[in-house]
Amino acid sequence: MTRSKTSGQLRRTSHVIAHPDHLYRTILIGFAVGTWLTLFNEGDALWRGGVTDLLVLKIVLNYITPIVVANLGLLSGHLR
Repeated sequence: MTRSKTSGQLRRTSHVIAHPDHLYRTILIGFAVGTWLTLFNEGDALWRGGVTDLLVLKIVLNYITPIVVANLGLLSGHLR
């Protein structure tokens, strides 16, 4: 791929991801799924009160992962 084609594709990708409707939907998905994953996977540690740096990292990843997956699904439909 040429450099200009790659930069054009990156620009198009960022426009799709940053579209307000898409942002709202992917953040909503991230919040809902991230909350479920956090309660299901880290709920016992949170209940005990043992908050560590590793636990915080896991919780952050619980929210970021579904946002990334939702965006990949969104892009797979838009960038064919």
